[in-house]
Amino acid sequence: MKRGLLIIDRGSREREASEELETICTGIKAKGDYVFTDYCFLEVEPPYIEDGISKCLKEDIDSLTIVPYFLYPGKKVKIAVTDVMKLQKDTQVKFLITKPMSMHKTLVDIVENRVTTTLKENNITLPNTDVDVMIIGHGSKDPNAQMSLNYIVDELKNSYRNVSRCWLEIEQPDIFEGIKKCEKDEPKVLVIVFYFLHEGAHVKTDINNDLIPALKDSNLKDTFITKHIGADEKIIDLIIERAKEVEDAN
Repeated sequence: MKRGLLIIDRGSREREASEELETICTGIKAKGDYVFTDYCFLEVEPPYIEDGISKCLKEDIDSLTIVPYFLYPGKKVKIAVTDVMKLQKDTQVKFLITKPMSMHKTLVDIVENRVTTTLKENNITLPNTDVDVMIIGHGSKDPNAQMSLNYIVDELKNSYRNVSRCWLEIEQPDIFEGIKKCEKDEPKVLVIVFYFLHEGAHVKTDINNDLIPALKDSNLKDTFITKHIGADEKIIDLIIERAKEVEDAN
């Protein structure tokens, strides 16, 4: 069986997003049993889904594993899957679509790694039980998206003094409210996790537009911010695991 793998990302004009996806594809190719790996975008920037599928079908493959590279199983994932399946009728290559990157222990491990690394880089030697964590997600009206981030929070609660979450947009609590809650908890140290796959506009600009003034208006002192979660070797392992789930089932 000759397999290819295609990642479908939401899309970003930021150069860093494409660079990260290229690195991920290279890592998957090295670790997985694929003729090739590639990526495309749902929106914002080409190559779009039709472009990505068309390119893949020019390769000598029997099956194409398609990975919706999203942290939340919401509207965007449904659109991506629908767009892909419209193209299945035009080829004999079998399309296999994985679950998105949500509700998985590996994501918990990545967040923990982000927190641990950030504390170490800043020479913080407190035990985890004295550390507070706030996770910032994108925000969605889809209840499954909220459930996905709540899963991460709940899995971490036994490891840290307090674990909370807030949203960049769309849903509440927003970043200002999230910081206010953290302030009431009077943390010794607060680690803020950017729960985003790419260093796109949200991570580089939008979050900080709210987070920096919120922190300035607070009395929080020892506050540290992690890198986004997408830049982690374990993301590659998670994609391969998601791919194997659907491949082994078919």
